[in-house]
Amino acid sequence: MSSIQRLTPSKSKRKVRLALLWERAVALVASLNYLLVVFDLTYLPLRDFWLHGEVQLLSFEIGPWSFPGLPLEVPLPPITQWYDPIKGIQPYRDTEQYLDKVNALEAEIDATNLRTKLRSLQSSEVTQLLEDLHQRSVDMIETNPFQLANKTGDLEKIKNKMREHIDNDDDSAKEAFREFWSQANFTAKDPQNELEFFNEEIRPLIEANYYRPIGETGDFVDYFGLLIDFPFFLIFLTDFLGRTWLISRRRTGVSWIDAMLWRWYDIFLLIPLWRWLRIIPVTIRLDQAKLIDMSAIQKQARQGFVAEIAGDMTQVVVIQIINELQSSIRQGEIANFLQQREVRPYIDLNETDEVAALTKIMVQMTVNQVLPAIRSDVEDLLKYNVDKILNQSQAYQGLERVPGVESIRNQLTERLVQQITQALYDGLESAIADDPVGDQILQRLIRHLGEAYGSQMQTQKTLDEIQYLLNAFLEEVKVNYVERLSQEDLEDILDQTRAIRQKRQG
Repeated sequence: MSSIQRLTPSKSKRKVRLALLWERAVALVASLNYLLVVFDLTYLPLRDFWLHGEVQLLSFEIGPWSFPGLPLEVPLPPITQWYDPIKGIQPYRDTEQYLDKVNALEAEIDATNLRTKLRSLQSSEVTQLLEDLHQRSVDMIETNPFQLANKTGDLEKIKNKMREHIDNDDDSAKEAFREFWSQANFTAKDPQNELEFFNEEIRPLIEANYYRPIGETGDFVDYFGLLIDFPFFLIFLTDFLGRTWLISRRRTGVSWIDAMLWRWYDIFLLIPLWRWLRIIPVTIRLDQAKLIDMSAIQKQARQGFVAEIAGDMTQVVVIQIINELQSSIRQGEIANFLQQREVRPYIDLNETDEVAALTKIMVQMTVNQVLPAIRSDVEDLLKYNVDKILNQSQAYQGLERVPGVESIRNQLTERLVQQITQALYDGLESAIADDPVGDQILQRLIRHLGEAYGSQMQTQKTLDEIQYLLNAFLEEVKVNYVERLSQEDLEDILDQTRAIRQKRQG
């Protein structure tokens, strides 16, 4: 038995380690899948870079120094040869044949061993190739074979570059191409320089063009989902079904469907649409696998969410309470209360008159604690008022001139004040003594006081004025306080909460 107990913790730790290893393996697979998804989504916009491996550095100026933009060539593997078939990309027949003709012209010029360039360019093969290239250039401008690949801008670049190279004032791209693919141009200039211009400036733009067939669904042919994403789908589906099944077995009252909803974010790994949303499950899985730490971001997100919800709920709840109070006032419930005719019967839960009990407690506290503490101040106040009354009396002003009256007055005033204070204190002390008859009289006094106020307020004019003032006051409370709740106020509350937590931890 003891050996089993010793093995149980080690087995538990081994299971935890295996679970963490599996979690990390699936998280890394999900990360790899997302990288492939991002590459697939950006492949067509960046295909020119993967094809030529060139980055155009932008020109910029720093003070008196200026740096012109230069192309930077980056050596890359033949990615387009591998990935073009995945996207269904094929060479465009017309533009490919155009480049083949240029290659044939270049080979024909290099292959001839005539003594002068003039005689070599006058051969029938070169003449035929130049005329063919001229006609193909016109057809390329008219038919725009770049439109299907959404590269019409490349055609405009080709036309602008050719016009700039020929320095054509006619502003016609067709005329610029006709002049470029002519024996006169190749005779007047070095053919190698002209072909070098074409290969460096024009050829990369033509090579970037491609053809993409349209499938039966009406969309472009794309084999990414079948050839690359589908194996990942099988892995994610197996993990999702197994993980949710284990959750349903280990959690009481959780069905398999509930467990699937529990892991709702993993569903993004299974659907072939909006693949960019897989960043959600990938991030969550990396955090669960302890490969990244998202606690700080989660904390800020929760606080922002709490602040937003708290602000909305505070406004809704407080405004709803005030609206209920206003509705009660408009329906005349205040008048019913004052007339002791409540709309709803009053329910006594403990057979105690809380108002009378609270009044007695306040009186006891006043007599036993408050009055002894302020008794001297009360006596000084009474003495001051008695002296003030005597000084205003004409009879006393006449007696004041008699010797000895001043001292007698002071003695009488002090004795009178002490007797009044003591009588008041004794009366209150006797009033709060345990006396059932006195308690009944106090309850009757409170009841009659409420009835007296109610009878005085039952006039229609008074009730209307009270209801109007209460409604106006509640409306001002909503405008000035409730609807002024803002995110800054809630952020201050959250700051105070964090400060309290830090003090507790410290």
